[in-house]
Formats: sequence, C-alpha cells, structure tokens
Amino acid sequence: MKDYAAIANEYHAGYGQLAKEIPETTKAFGQLVTNATQDAVLSKKTKELIAFAIAIAVRCDGCIASHAKAVCNAGASRQEVAEMIGVAVLMGGGPSTVYGAEALRAFDQFASLKSA
Repeated sequence: MKDYAAIANEYHAGYGQLAKEIPETTKAFGQLVTNATQDAVLSKKTKELIAFAIAIAVRCDGCIASHAKAVCNAGASRQEVAEMIGVAVLMGGGPSTVYGAEALRAFDQFASLKSA
C-alpha cells in the first residue's frame, strides 16, 4: 500500500526545491491555489472534493495525496469522498476505478492521522 503522507511530503519537498529555481512562478501558483480554494459561493470542502476528483481522473499520485489531505482537513466525510469517487469514475472511466480505490485509501490514511 502506498504511504500517501510520504507522497505528500515528497511532493512538498520537491516543490520547495522548484520554488528556489522559479520563485515568482511558484508564488503565483500558490496564490492561485489560495484564491481558487477559499470559501465563497462554493465551500472550501466542495472545491477540494472537485480537485480530488480531478486528481483521480488525471491519475496523479502527488495530487491525490495533496487533495486527500486537504479534503480531510476541510471536514469531508468518508461517504462524501466515496460519492465523489463515483463521479470521478464516471468522468475518468475504468482507470479511475484504480485511482479511486487509491484515493479512498489516501483519505483513510489522512483521516486516521487526524484522529490519532
């Protein structure tokens, strides 16, 4: 089983290195993330569920790890995540069933860390 906390940490460490090379670009991307995911008409939780679904559909382990953690921190329930995975499978086809199962494992890992 993949360790999604480790994957998230590896992503953030690598992104930190990238930020040293292209600081203005990574700063702009960080601001985009903040702006795009803040509460507005759609809640932060809803926006993170959307991002999580896209991560599944595009089959990105780093994205799954990052958004699994964000969805967990935003207060999504396991059932909300499961229903979102159903939509991701609808949009992403058969390969999204594999990544959907991985995404649920990732969510469960972060949820267990949060409750510990």
